[in-house]
Amino acid sequence: MTGGEGRWRRWAAEGWVCLPFLAAVLISTGSSAVHQPGSARSPDAVGYVLVTAASLALALRRRPGIALALNAAFVAAYLAAGYPFGAVMLTVPAAVFMMAGRWPLTQAALAAAADLGVLIIALYAKRVRDAAGVPAGSGYYPMSRDALVWGSILAVALAAGALLRARRQEAARVHAEQARRVASEERLRMAQDLHDSIGHGLAAIAMQAGVALHVLDRDTEEARQSMKAVRATSREALENLRAQLDGLRDMGTADRTPAPGLGDLDRLTERVQAGGVTVHTDIAPDLAGLPAAVDAAAYRILQEALTNVLRHAGAVPVRIRIRRDGDALLLDVVNTAADAPSAPPGTGLGLRGLRSQAEVLGGTLAAGPHPDGGFGVRARLPLTGGKP
Repeated sequence: MTGGEGRWRRWAAEGWVCLPFLAAVLISTGSSAVHQPGSARSPDAVGYVLVTAASLALALRRRPGIALALNAAFVAAYLAAGYPFGAVMLTVPAAVFMMAGRWPLTQAALAAAADLGVLIIALYAKRVRDAAGVPAGSGYYPMSRDALVWGSILAVALAAGALLRARRQEAARVHAEQARRVASEERLRMAQDLHDSIGHGLAAIAMQAGVALHVLDRDTEEARQSMKAVRATSREALENLRAQLDGLRDMGTADRTPAPGLGDLDRLTERVQAGGVTVHTDIAPDLAGLPAAVDAAAYRILQEALTNVLRHAGAVPVRIRIRRDGDALLLDVVNTAADAPSAPPGTGLGLRGLRSQAEVLGGTLAAGPHPDGGFGVRARLPLTGGKP
């Protein structure tokens, strides 16, 4: 885009407000002289230049002080020259309104008072020039009436502009408050994710270390593999911790790292299996294109469920089943050992957070003893819950 095109587009975006006034003054200025035969001067080329300039001054709405000063100067010159009243007078309260919409009330009131003073002086000059053409005895209404009428008009324009400015400020305050609330909610969500991620990592490390201690004396190779798994899991947990803490310090950092989803499920199950837990997965093939929020929530639910297995059930087989059910995603995580110990349903902080997360998406999450023994987590997440 060239510089000329850029300036034209900026003017078109900001200066269009002057066009209705420009059209009105160009159309009506000539005919207004017909109804005001007592005017000292009929509209001519100079008069049209003045009313055009007074209207175009409104295009400077981003600089309301300059717009008001230019408009007052051109309107005052038009009136003092003895031209008839017309649509150009409408530009005066319009300039005051734009100025009051951007300036503090006290500053705007002083500027409006100065504008009124210039207008009254111009009206007096017009009356003096028109006096020679007024028939004897007809007279004019007193100047105090001019001051009262135009003072009232500009006061209304000032009040309307100040009200508009107050509404804009309130809208900006509400928007800023909403932005702060969203940021706080995002930090809370990240803190919950931090709890889930670190809790899962520590549980996996504890299980892997236990396996290593158990086989250390009779199978050093298996113990070595378990310790390698401990090292890998701890490194990944530290990286997750560093990334999420950076995100809590700076919300912009969080956007660079996508939230884990079902595509990371294999890596999650590998960590759990390294701790001695056998994981059987039954994943439907039609899960492509899940909404990001549903995908992330599903991963967190599976992560917390497997963490609870490591904490409470030990090295027992686990079955994971993921499938679509109409417009919803169903998750089932069950430890299949009939005599496996289980946590009381819903007592974990992670499970409560995940239940809330599922409910935010419009879904449900249930956790408790499975009918066949062990412990199960079942979640239903509407696919429409992930849409904006």
